[in-house]
Amino acid sequence: MLIIVLLLLSILFIVISTTRFNLHAFLALIIAALFFGICSGMPLHEIVSSIEQGFGGTIGKIGIVIIAGAVIGAFLEKSGGAYALAERILKTIGKKNVTPAMVLIGYIVSIPVFADSGFVILSPLNKTLTKRAGLSLATTAIALALGLMVAHTLVPPTPGPIAAAGILEADLGWVILIGIPVSLLTLFFCWFWAIKVAGRVQIDPNPELTEEEFTTRLSVAPSSFHAFLPILIPIVLIVLKSIADYPTHPLGKNGFYQIISFIGTPLIALLIGIFVAATLPKKFDNKLLSSSGWVGEGMRAAAMIIMITGAGGAFGKVLQNSGIADRIGEGMSSVPVGLWLPFMVAAAIRAAQGSSTVAIITTASILAPMLSSMGLDSSLGRVLCVLTIGAGSMVASHANDSFFWVVTQMSGMDVKTGYKLMTTGTICMGIFACTIIWIIGLIAL
Repeated sequence: MLIIVLLLLSILFIVISTTRFNLHAFLALIIAALFFGICSGMPLHEIVSSIEQGFGGTIGKIGIVIIAGAVIGAFLEKSGGAYALAERILKTIGKKNVTPAMVLIGYIVSIPVFADSGFVILSPLNKTLTKRAGLSLATTAIALALGLMVAHTLVPPTPGPIAAAGILEADLGWVILIGIPVSLLTLFFCWFWAIKVAGRVQIDPNPELTEEEFTTRLSVAPSSFHAFLPILIPIVLIVLKSIADYPTHPLGKNGFYQIISFIGTPLIALLIGIFVAATLPKKFDNKLLSSSGWVGEGMRAAAMIIMITGAGGAFGKVLQNSGIADRIGEGMSSVPVGLWLPFMVAAAIRAAQGSSTVAIITTASILAPMLSSMGLDSSLGRVLCVLTIGAGSMVASHANDSFFWVVTQMSGMDVKTGYKLMTTGTICMGIFACTIIWIIGLIAL
Protein backbone atom coordinates (compact mmCIF):
# COMPACT_ATOMS: atom_id res chain seq x y z
CA MET A 1 0.00 0.00 0.00
CA LEU A 2 2.86 2.38 0.82
CA ILE A 3 4.40 2.06 -2.62
CA ILE A 4 1.07 2.92 -4.30
CA VAL A 5 0.70 5.99 -2.05
CA LEU A 6 4.24 7.05 -3.01
CA LEU A 7 3.36 6.66 -6.70
CA LEU A 8 0.25 8.82 -6.30
CA LEU A 9 2.21 11.47 -4.36
CA SER A 10 4.90 11.52 -7.07
CA ILE A 11 2.32 12.04 -9.81
CA LEU A 12 0.56 14.73 -7.74
CA PHE A 13 3.89 16.54 -7.29
CA ILE A 14 4.56 16.50 -11.05
CA VAL A 15 1.12 17.90 -11.87
CA ILE A 16 1.05 20.61 -9.18
CA SER A 17 4.68 21.73 -9.56
CA THR A 18 4.43 22.10 -13.34
CA THR A 19 0.97 23.67 -13.56
CA ARG A 20 0.71 25.82 -10.42
CA PHE A 21 4.36 26.69 -9.73
CA ASN A 22 5.62 26.59 -13.34
CA LEU A 23 8.48 24.21 -12.53
CA HIS A 24 10.04 22.85 -15.72
CA ALA A 25 8.75 19.34 -16.47
CA PHE A 26 12.34 18.03 -16.73
CA LEU A 27 13.15 19.04 -13.15
CA ALA A 28 9.76 17.90 -11.85
CA LEU A 29 10.27 14.41 -13.29
CA ILE A 30 13.82 14.03 -11.95
CA ILE A 31 12.79 15.25 -8.47
CA ALA A 32 9.80 12.86 -8.51
CA ALA A 33 12.10 9.98 -9.46
CA LEU A 34 14.46 10.80 -6.56
CA PHE A 35 11.56 11.21 -4.11
CA PHE A 36 9.98 7.89 -5.05
CA GLY A 37 13.28 6.01 -5.03
CA ILE A 38 14.39 7.30 -1.62
CA CYS A 39 11.01 6.92 0.10
CA SER A 40 10.42 3.42 -1.31
CA GLY A 41 13.68 2.22 0.22
CA MET A 42 15.69 1.63 -2.94
CA PRO A 43 19.49 1.64 -2.41
CA LEU A 44 20.84 5.10 -3.18
CA HIS A 45 23.27 3.87 -5.82
CA GLU A 46 20.42 2.00 -7.55
CA ILE A 47 18.32 5.18 -7.67
CA VAL A 48 21.12 7.03 -9.46
CA SER A 49 21.82 4.17 -11.87
CA SER A 50 18.08 3.79 -12.59
CA ILE A 51 17.77 7.49 -13.47
CA GLU A 52 20.83 7.27 -15.72
CA GLN A 53 19.63 4.05 -17.37
CA GLY A 54 16.09 5.35 -17.82
CA PHE A 55 17.19 8.69 -19.26
CA GLY A 56 19.87 7.19 -21.51
CA GLY A 57 17.78 4.20 -22.55
CA THR A 58 14.79 6.31 -23.52
CA ILE A 59 16.87 8.81 -25.49
CA GLY A 60 18.82 5.97 -27.08
CA LYS A 61 15.58 4.37 -28.23
CA ILE A 62 13.67 7.43 -29.39
CA GLY A 63 16.00 10.45 -29.32
CA ILE A 64 17.30 10.17 -32.90
CA VAL A 65 13.80 9.27 -34.06
CA ILE A 66 12.46 12.53 -32.56
CA ILE A 67 15.31 14.56 -34.11
CA ALA A 68 14.82 12.95 -37.52
CA GLY A 69 11.07 13.49 -37.34
CA ALA A 70 11.55 17.15 -36.40
CA VAL A 71 14.00 17.69 -39.28
CA ILE A 72 11.60 16.08 -41.75
CA GLY A 73 8.86 18.29 -40.32
CA ALA A 74 11.02 21.40 -40.83
CA PHE A 75 11.62 20.52 -44.49
CA LEU A 76 7.95 19.74 -45.04
CA GLU A 77 6.92 23.07 -43.52
CA LYS A 78 9.61 25.35 -45.00
CA SER A 79 9.39 23.87 -48.51
CA GLY A 80 5.59 24.15 -48.50
CA GLY A 81 5.26 20.39 -48.89
CA ALA A 82 3.10 19.95 -45.80
CA TYR A 83 0.70 22.59 -47.10
CA ALA A 84 0.45 20.98 -50.54
CA LEU A 85 -0.23 17.62 -48.92
CA ALA A 86 -2.81 19.12 -46.55
CA GLU A 87 -4.64 20.84 -49.43
CA ARG A 88 -4.84 17.57 -51.36
CA ILE A 89 -6.12 15.60 -48.37
CA LEU A 90 -8.71 18.26 -47.46
CA LYS A 91 -10.03 18.30 -51.04
CA THR A 92 -10.39 14.53 -50.84
CA ILE A 93 -11.93 14.02 -47.38
CA GLY A 94 -13.36 17.48 -46.56
CA LYS A 95 -12.59 19.69 -43.57
CA LYS A 96 -15.27 18.03 -41.42
CA ASN A 97 -13.53 14.66 -41.62
CA VAL A 98 -10.02 15.57 -40.46
CA THR A 99 -10.51 14.22 -36.92
CA PRO A 100 -11.82 10.75 -37.89
CA ALA A 101 -9.17 10.61 -40.61
CA MET A 102 -6.39 11.12 -38.01
CA VAL A 103 -7.91 8.41 -35.77
CA LEU A 104 -7.91 5.96 -38.68
CA ILE A 105 -4.45 6.96 -39.94
CA GLY A 106 -3.02 6.49 -36.44
CA TYR A 107 -4.69 3.09 -36.16
CA ILE A 108 -3.32 1.82 -39.48
CA VAL A 109 0.19 3.19 -38.97
CA SER A 110 0.55 1.77 -35.43
CA ILE A 111 -0.07 -1.84 -36.49
CA PRO A 112 3.52 -2.10 -37.78
CA VAL A 113 5.01 1.09 -36.25
CA PHE A 114 5.51 1.92 -32.55
CA ALA A 115 3.15 4.65 -31.37
CA ASP A 116 5.97 7.08 -30.48
CA SER A 117 7.51 6.85 -33.95
CA GLY A 118 4.11 7.06 -35.65
CA PHE A 119 3.21 10.26 -33.83
CA VAL A 120 6.58 11.85 -34.63
CA ILE A 121 6.26 10.97 -38.33
CA LEU A 122 2.66 12.18 -38.67
CA SER A 123 2.81 15.26 -36.42
CA PRO A 124 3.84 17.81 -39.14
CA LEU A 125 1.02 16.67 -41.42
CA ASN A 126 -1.46 16.68 -38.53
CA LYS A 127 -0.56 20.27 -37.58
CA THR A 128 -0.99 21.56 -41.12
CA LEU A 129 -4.28 19.72 -41.68
CA THR A 130 -5.55 21.06 -38.36
CA LYS A 131 -4.64 24.63 -39.29
CA ARG A 132 -6.32 24.41 -42.68
CA ALA A 133 -9.45 22.82 -41.22
CA GLY A 134 -9.71 25.51 -38.52
CA LEU A 135 -9.62 22.98 -35.69
CA SER A 136 -7.88 22.92 -32.33
CA LEU A 137 -4.63 20.94 -32.32
CA ALA A 138 -5.82 19.31 -29.08
CA THR A 139 -8.62 17.60 -31.06
CA THR A 140 -6.53 16.09 -33.82
CA ALA A 141 -3.44 15.33 -31.69
CA ILE A 142 -5.54 13.31 -29.22
CA ALA A 143 -7.36 11.63 -32.12
CA LEU A 144 -4.02 10.60 -33.63
CA ALA A 145 -2.52 9.53 -30.28
CA LEU A 146 -5.49 7.37 -29.23
CA GLY A 147 -5.74 5.83 -32.70
CA LEU A 148 -2.07 4.89 -32.51
CA MET A 149 -2.51 3.35 -29.07
CA VAL A 150 -5.50 1.16 -30.00
CA ALA A 151 -3.64 -0.82 -32.65
CA HIS A 152 -0.46 -0.85 -30.57
CA THR A 153 -2.15 -2.79 -27.76
CA LEU A 154 -4.79 -4.92 -29.52
CA VAL A 155 -3.68 -5.82 -33.03
CA PRO A 156 -0.72 -8.11 -33.89
CA PRO A 157 1.95 -7.90 -35.27
CA THR A 158 2.68 -5.31 -32.58
CA PRO A 159 5.06 -6.98 -30.06
CA GLY A 160 2.84 -6.89 -26.95
CA PRO A 161 -0.14 -8.92 -28.22
CA ILE A 162 2.17 -11.38 -30.01
CA ALA A 163 4.16 -11.97 -26.81
CA ALA A 164 1.01 -12.36 -24.69
CA ALA A 165 -0.46 -14.83 -27.18
CA GLY A 166 2.73 -16.88 -26.96
CA ILE A 167 2.87 -16.83 -23.14
CA LEU A 168 -0.81 -17.74 -22.75
CA GLU A 169 -0.70 -20.23 -25.67
CA ALA A 170 -3.54 -18.40 -27.43
CA ASP A 171 -4.20 -18.87 -31.13
CA LEU A 172 -2.64 -15.83 -32.80
CA GLY A 173 -5.04 -16.00 -35.76
CA TRP A 174 -8.05 -15.73 -33.43
CA VAL A 175 -6.37 -12.91 -31.51
CA ILE A 176 -6.20 -11.01 -34.82
CA LEU A 177 -9.72 -12.00 -35.96
CA ILE A 178 -11.35 -10.86 -32.69
CA GLY A 179 -8.89 -8.05 -31.98
CA ILE A 180 -9.59 -6.19 -35.22
CA PRO A 181 -13.39 -5.72 -34.72
CA VAL A 182 -12.86 -4.91 -31.03
CA SER A 183 -10.23 -2.31 -31.93
CA LEU A 184 -12.37 -0.81 -34.70
CA LEU A 185 -15.28 -0.35 -32.28
CA THR A 186 -12.84 1.28 -29.84
CA LEU A 187 -11.91 3.77 -32.57
CA PHE A 188 -15.42 5.21 -32.36
CA PHE A 189 -14.73 6.03 -28.72
CA CYS A 190 -11.45 7.71 -29.76
CA TRP A 191 -13.35 9.84 -32.27
CA PHE A 192 -15.98 10.77 -29.67
CA TRP A 193 -13.36 11.69 -27.05
CA ALA A 194 -11.35 13.80 -29.48
CA ILE A 195 -14.37 15.79 -30.64
CA LYS A 196 -16.42 16.11 -27.44
CA VAL A 197 -13.67 16.41 -24.82
CA ALA A 198 -10.39 17.41 -26.50
CA GLY A 199 -12.31 19.71 -28.85
CA ARG A 200 -13.14 21.99 -25.90
CA VAL A 201 -9.45 22.85 -25.44
CA GLN A 202 -8.11 25.40 -27.92
CA ILE A 203 -4.52 25.01 -29.13
CA ASP A 204 -3.47 26.85 -32.29
CA PRO A 205 -1.32 24.46 -34.39
CA ASN A 206 0.67 27.32 -35.92
CA PRO A 207 -0.18 30.74 -34.47
CA GLU A 208 2.26 32.61 -36.74
CA LEU A 209 0.90 31.30 -40.05
CA THR A 210 -1.46 33.70 -41.86
CA GLU A 211 -3.54 32.91 -44.93
CA GLU A 212 -1.23 35.07 -47.06
CA GLU A 213 1.85 33.16 -45.86
CA PHE A 214 0.08 29.87 -46.53
CA THR A 215 -0.65 30.92 -50.11
CA THR A 216 2.94 32.07 -50.60
CA ARG A 217 4.39 28.78 -49.37
CA LEU A 218 1.91 26.81 -51.43
CA SER A 219 3.06 28.63 -54.58
CA VAL A 220 6.61 27.26 -54.24
CA ALA A 221 5.62 23.88 -52.82
CA PRO A 222 6.46 20.51 -54.39
CA SER A 223 3.66 18.25 -55.57
CA SER A 224 1.54 16.57 -52.91
CA PHE A 225 2.86 13.14 -53.95
CA HIS A 226 6.48 14.33 -53.64
CA ALA A 227 5.68 15.84 -50.23
CA PHE A 228 4.14 12.56 -49.08
CA LEU A 229 7.29 10.52 -49.78
CA PRO A 230 9.26 11.56 -46.63
CA ILE A 231 6.32 10.28 -44.58
CA LEU A 232 5.41 7.27 -46.72
CA ILE A 233 8.87 5.78 -47.27
CA PRO A 234 9.80 5.42 -43.55
CA ILE A 235 6.39 3.87 -42.82
CA VAL A 236 6.72 1.39 -45.69
CA LEU A 237 10.23 0.41 -44.58
CA ILE A 238 9.10 -0.12 -40.98
CA VAL A 239 6.11 -2.17 -42.20
CA LEU A 240 8.42 -4.36 -44.31
CA LYS A 241 10.61 -5.00 -41.27
CA SER A 242 7.54 -6.05 -39.24
CA ILE A 243 6.56 -8.45 -42.03
CA ALA A 244 10.12 -9.78 -42.30
CA ASP A 245 10.34 -10.33 -38.52
CA TYR A 246 7.06 -12.26 -38.38
CA PRO A 247 7.62 -15.74 -36.81
CA THR A 248 7.01 -17.51 -40.18
CA HIS A 249 9.70 -15.31 -41.86
CA PRO A 250 7.71 -14.67 -45.08
CA LEU A 251 10.69 -12.85 -46.63
CA GLY A 252 13.13 -15.60 -45.71
CA LYS A 253 16.32 -15.31 -43.66
CA ASN A 254 18.80 -14.46 -46.43
CA GLY A 255 20.62 -11.24 -47.30
CA PHE A 256 17.39 -9.49 -48.35
CA TYR A 257 15.98 -10.09 -44.86
CA GLN A 258 19.12 -8.62 -43.28
CA ILE A 259 18.83 -5.49 -45.43
CA ILE A 260 15.12 -4.99 -44.68
CA SER A 261 15.70 -5.66 -40.98
CA PHE A 262 18.34 -2.90 -40.98
CA ILE A 263 16.69 -0.17 -43.05
CA GLY A 264 13.29 -0.90 -41.48
CA THR A 265 14.33 0.08 -37.97
CA PRO A 266 12.70 3.44 -37.09
CA LEU A 267 16.10 5.11 -36.69
CA ILE A 268 17.39 4.18 -40.17
CA ALA A 269 13.98 4.55 -41.83
CA LEU A 270 13.63 8.13 -40.58
CA LEU A 271 17.20 9.02 -41.54
CA ILE A 272 16.30 7.87 -45.05
CA GLY A 273 13.22 10.06 -44.72
CA ILE A 274 15.52 13.05 -44.08
CA PHE A 275 17.39 12.43 -47.34
CA VAL A 276 14.07 12.23 -49.19
CA ALA A 277 12.87 15.43 -47.47
CA ALA A 278 16.03 17.20 -48.65
CA THR A 279 14.72 16.85 -52.22
CA LEU A 280 11.60 18.92 -51.44
CA PRO A 281 12.97 22.49 -51.83
CA LYS A 282 12.70 23.81 -55.38
CA LYS A 283 16.23 25.17 -55.10
CA PHE A 284 18.57 23.22 -52.83
CA ASP A 285 21.19 25.13 -50.84
CA ASN A 286 23.85 23.53 -48.64
CA LYS A 287 23.04 26.10 -45.97
CA LEU A 288 19.74 24.29 -45.39
CA LEU A 289 21.75 21.48 -43.77
CA SER A 290 23.66 23.77 -41.40
CA SER A 291 22.95 24.62 -37.77
CA SER A 292 21.33 27.86 -38.89
CA GLY A 293 19.34 26.18 -41.69
CA TRP A 294 16.29 23.96 -41.71
CA VAL A 295 18.17 21.03 -40.14
CA GLY A 296 19.26 23.28 -37.27
CA GLU A 297 15.70 24.52 -36.77
CA GLY A 298 14.41 20.96 -36.60
CA MET A 299 17.06 19.99 -34.06
CA ARG A 300 16.29 22.98 -31.84
CA ALA A 301 12.61 22.07 -31.93
CA ALA A 302 13.46 18.49 -30.92
CA ALA A 303 15.81 19.36 -28.04
CA MET A 304 13.17 20.22 -25.43
CA ILE A 305 11.02 17.21 -26.37
CA ILE A 306 14.01 14.87 -26.00
CA MET A 307 14.98 16.28 -22.59
CA ILE A 308 11.50 15.88 -21.13
CA THR A 309 10.93 12.49 -22.74
CA GLY A 310 14.26 11.28 -21.32
CA ALA A 311 13.32 12.53 -17.85
CA GLY A 312 10.02 10.65 -18.16
CA GLY A 313 12.03 7.53 -18.99
CA ALA A 314 14.17 8.11 -15.89
CA PHE A 315 11.07 8.33 -13.68
CA GLY A 316 9.64 5.19 -15.28
CA LYS A 317 12.88 3.24 -14.79
CA VAL A 318 13.00 4.09 -11.08
CA LEU A 319 9.42 2.82 -10.75
CA GLN A 320 10.27 -0.31 -12.71
CA ASN A 321 13.39 -1.13 -10.67
CA SER A 322 11.53 -0.59 -7.41
CA GLY A 323 9.55 -3.78 -8.15
CA ILE A 324 6.21 -1.98 -8.07
CA ALA A 325 4.86 -3.92 -11.05
CA ASP A 326 5.44 -7.31 -9.42
CA ARG A 327 3.93 -6.20 -6.12
CA ILE A 328 0.80 -4.84 -7.78
CA GLY A 329 0.44 -7.90 -10.00
CA GLU A 330 0.79 -10.36 -7.11
CA GLY A 331 -1.55 -8.33 -4.92
CA MET A 332 -4.33 -8.24 -7.50
CA SER A 333 -4.00 -11.78 -8.83
CA SER A 334 -6.32 -13.16 -6.12
CA VAL A 335 -9.26 -10.89 -7.02
CA PRO A 336 -12.05 -13.10 -8.53
CA VAL A 337 -13.51 -10.88 -11.26
CA GLY A 338 -13.24 -13.03 -14.41
CA LEU A 339 -12.13 -11.22 -17.55
CA TRP A 340 -11.79 -7.95 -15.63
CA LEU A 341 -8.87 -9.37 -13.62
CA PRO A 342 -6.40 -9.38 -16.55
CA PHE A 343 -7.57 -5.86 -17.39
CA MET A 344 -7.06 -4.55 -13.85
CA VAL A 345 -3.64 -6.16 -13.40
CA ALA A 346 -2.40 -4.85 -16.75
CA ALA A 347 -3.83 -1.38 -16.07
CA ALA A 348 -2.19 -1.20 -12.65
CA ILE A 349 1.19 -2.33 -13.98
CA ARG A 350 0.95 0.05 -16.97
CA ALA A 351 0.13 3.01 -14.73
CA ALA A 352 2.93 2.04 -12.37
CA GLN A 353 5.82 1.64 -14.81
CA GLY A 354 4.75 3.39 -18.03
CA SER A 355 5.25 0.82 -20.81
CA SER A 356 2.22 -0.86 -22.37
CA THR A 357 4.39 -3.63 -23.86
CA VAL A 358 6.00 -4.40 -20.48
CA ALA A 359 2.54 -4.36 -18.84
CA ILE A 360 1.19 -6.85 -21.39
CA ILE A 361 4.12 -9.27 -21.05
CA THR A 362 4.28 -9.01 -17.23
CA THR A 363 0.53 -9.54 -16.81
CA ALA A 364 0.48 -12.50 -19.17
CA SER A 365 3.35 -14.11 -17.23
CA ILE A 366 1.61 -13.58 -13.87
CA LEU A 367 -1.75 -14.95 -15.03
CA ALA A 368 -0.60 -17.85 -17.24
CA PRO A 369 -0.66 -20.40 -14.35
CA MET A 370 -4.08 -19.14 -13.20
CA LEU A 371 -6.13 -19.51 -16.41
CA SER A 372 -7.87 -22.66 -15.23
CA SER A 373 -8.97 -21.18 -11.89
CA MET A 374 -10.18 -18.05 -13.72
CA GLY A 375 -12.33 -20.14 -16.08
CA LEU A 376 -10.32 -19.01 -19.12
CA ASP A 377 -8.54 -22.30 -19.89
CA SER A 378 -10.17 -22.71 -23.30
CA SER A 379 -9.14 -21.60 -26.78
CA LEU A 380 -11.52 -18.63 -26.76
CA GLY A 381 -10.81 -17.87 -23.09
CA ARG A 382 -7.10 -17.54 -23.78
CA VAL A 383 -7.76 -15.25 -26.76
CA LEU A 384 -10.07 -13.00 -24.76
CA CYS A 385 -7.54 -12.92 -21.92
CA VAL A 386 -4.87 -11.64 -24.34
CA LEU A 387 -7.23 -8.90 -25.55
CA THR A 388 -8.32 -7.80 -22.05
CA ILE A 389 -4.65 -7.54 -21.09
CA GLY A 390 -4.16 -5.36 -24.17
CA ALA A 391 -7.12 -3.17 -23.15
CA GLY A 392 -5.64 -2.79 -19.66
CA SER A 393 -2.28 -1.77 -21.09
CA MET A 394 -3.92 1.28 -22.68
CA VAL A 395 -4.84 2.68 -19.30
CA ALA A 396 -3.35 5.81 -17.76
CA SER A 397 -0.65 7.08 -20.08
CA HIS A 398 0.96 9.69 -17.82
CA ALA A 399 4.27 11.16 -16.66
CA ASN A 400 6.24 7.90 -16.65
CA ASP A 401 5.29 7.14 -20.27
CA SER A 402 7.52 8.51 -23.04
CA PHE A 403 4.51 8.58 -25.41
CA PHE A 404 2.72 10.98 -23.04
CA TRP A 405 5.58 13.47 -23.35
CA VAL A 406 5.94 13.03 -27.12
CA VAL A 407 2.23 13.81 -27.59
CA THR A 408 2.01 16.72 -25.14
CA GLN A 409 5.27 18.42 -26.10
CA MET A 410 4.78 18.10 -29.86
CA SER A 411 1.21 19.38 -29.51
CA GLY A 412 1.81 22.35 -27.21
CA MET A 413 -0.13 20.90 -24.26
CA ASP A 414 0.82 21.68 -20.68
CA VAL A 415 0.95 18.83 -18.15
CA LYS A 416 -2.47 19.59 -16.69
CA THR A 417 -4.09 19.47 -20.13
CA GLY A 418 -2.18 16.27 -20.93
CA TYR A 419 -3.60 14.57 -17.85
CA LYS A 420 -7.08 15.80 -18.66
CA LEU A 421 -7.07 14.72 -22.30
CA MET A 422 -4.45 11.99 -22.70
CA THR A 423 -4.43 10.24 -19.33
CA THR A 424 -8.19 10.34 -18.75
CA GLY A 425 -8.79 9.46 -22.40
CA THR A 426 -6.65 6.33 -22.21
CA ILE A 427 -8.39 5.25 -18.98
CA CYS A 428 -11.85 5.57 -20.55
CA MET A 429 -10.68 4.00 -23.81
CA GLY A 430 -9.30 0.96 -22.00
CA ILE A 431 -12.51 0.48 -20.01
CA PHE A 432 -14.56 0.83 -23.21
CA ALA A 433 -12.46 -1.81 -25.02
CA CYS A 434 -12.60 -4.21 -22.07
CA THR A 435 -16.37 -3.83 -21.83
CA ILE A 436 -16.70 -4.96 -25.46
CA ILE A 437 -14.45 -7.97 -24.80
CA TRP A 438 -16.37 -8.79 -21.58
CA ILE A 439 -19.69 -8.78 -23.51
CA ILE A 440 -18.17 -11.16 -26.09
CA GLY A 441 -17.12 -13.38 -23.19
CA LEU A 442 -20.64 -13.36 -21.69
CA ILE A 443 -22.06 -14.53 -25.03
CA ALA A 444 -19.38 -16.95 -26.21
CA LEU A 445 -17.74 -18.46 -23.09
